[in-house]
Amino acid sequence: MLNTFQHQTARVGDTVLAASRQVWLAGLGAAAVTRDWAEREASGVFRTLVEEGTAVESRAIRFVGDQVESSVAKANAVWKSTRSTVETVVRAYADTATALVRHSLLKSTPGHALSDKPAARKRVAQRARKALSTPVAKRSKRSVSAKAKR
Repeated sequence: MLNTFQHQTARVGDTVLAASRQVWLAGLGAAAVTRDWAEREASGVFRTLVEEGTAVESRAIRFVGDQVESSVAKANAVWKSTRSTVETVVRAYADTATALVRHSLLKSTPGHALSDKPAARKRVAQRARKALSTPVAKRSKRSVSAKAKR
């Protein structure tokens, strides 16, 4: 039995060795045939392949350029839209802040009137202008002298 197993193993090894040798010889034959073909006919085929490759490359470059141009145009449009939205939102917040400040000034001004009467609004605006136009040093002296008189 052991002898039979050794005999089968040797036969399989010889078969594998023969198959690998045949693959090697086929590769050598392909290289030789290719060399002969290249010497005789390949120069024309090679030139044709180069021309086709050049045409494909130029089409690919043109396509990529068009895609980049389109992407840049879309990005610019999105940028303009975003900028416009941000400006609108900032204006709205600024208007809200201005309204809150005006409302606070109305509340903090003595004798204020939170009504829609134009005369009351005019008085408040005049007081605010006067307070803003008076230098800080004069305001502090007046307030000190006014308190001393009281």
